Amino acid sequence: MRDKDILPVKPYMQPSLERRIGSFVPPEQQNFFQLAMHRELMTLLTHFYHWWDLEMMRLEPHPSRIRRGALLYNIWDSRAEGMATAMEEMMLHAGLYDDNPRVREIVWIMLAQRAARGLGSLYAHANMFTMKEASDFQVRWTPNAWMSPKPDLLAFEQQLYMRQPGYGSSYVSGKHQLEKLLGEYADMKGRDFRLSDFFSTLNASGLIPVSMIRWEMTGRDDEVKALAEGRVAPGPPVK
Repeated sequence: MRDKDILPVKPYMQPSLERRIGSFVPPEQQNFFQLAMHRELMTLLTHFYHWWDLEMMRLEPHPSRIRRGALLYNIWDSRAEGMATAMEEMMLHAGLYDDNPRVREIVWIMLAQRAARGLGSLYAHANMFTMKEASDFQVRWTPNAWMSPKPDLLAFEQQLYMRQPGYGSSYVSGKHQLEKLLGEYADMKGRDFRLSDFFSTLNASGLIPVSMIRWEMTGRDDEVKALAEGRVAPGPPVK
């Protein structure tokens, strides 16, 4: 992060990750995420941008009282889960795994699992899937049979996202929004673009919906207006 000027490194960042490294789990007992971490610890640690967000809220509270604390409803899921998921692939492209190219497979397997999990929860919310069917869908479309059909993690995830509509899909949709914002911001800045400036500006906006952060960072309010009017923002045609 520091050597490649990816984002400003704060004193709390490394300790917050070290506290959550975890311990060894025997292969026969590993769930999906432990299977990934067993092969490359850093793949999931990049997702732990969450802990930097929480430390930032605690130690660097936003000047605005509205943006300062956790909201009563997690309408910023797209920012929190989207950022954590986006960091996994952003760090891949930044060169974190250049010494072990097959780690790329793990990053994309984790993304595929979240896509399967999110679609399953969306179909369940639409009454197109039962909970069993949503779980089966998640297992089927997670590569390498890494998602166990046994309860525990699978049941926990589908029940969690059933209780919070939009949460399960926010990992992937939020990732898409933030990658789009990164591209727009880079295009807007041109030769003056620096990745650390992007992250500094993004974090300074606080944990609010990505559409509002985009409005603040680029001046483009089409997504915010679409949400306010209850319609879908302009985008590519859906096939």
